[in-house]
Amino acid sequence: MLAKGFVPDVISSDVHALNIDGPVFDLMATLSKFYCLGLDLATLVRTATSAPAAALRRPDLGSLKLGSTGDATIFAIEEGQFDFTDALGEVLRGQHRLACRGIVQGGAWRHG
Repeated sequence: MLAKGFVPDVISSDVHALNIDGPVFDLMATLSKFYCLGLDLATLVRTATSAPAAALRRPDLGSLKLGSTGDATIFAIEEGQFDFTDALGEVLRGQHRLACRGIVQGGAWRHG
């Protein structure tokens, strides 16, 4: 669908008991799969931040503007050989993945 120009409005992990141990794992893994498929970084960030906040009608979320909640994920783009598996067991190999380097929650550093 991406090749035909159909880009998701919102990207989430949809993590639950049956997929937390794979193939979903977490939001970084899900975003990494879309990055591997060719979605640009700006679109990835929008679909995981401001777009879901707008869909939930939560203007206090999804941005770093004055008056917002102040939550943020600090991530790096790692280079290497990474396998991404979908729900059917199909594997896509990519050269990049997003990796969490820290979390800011309510304006305070929480993880690093």
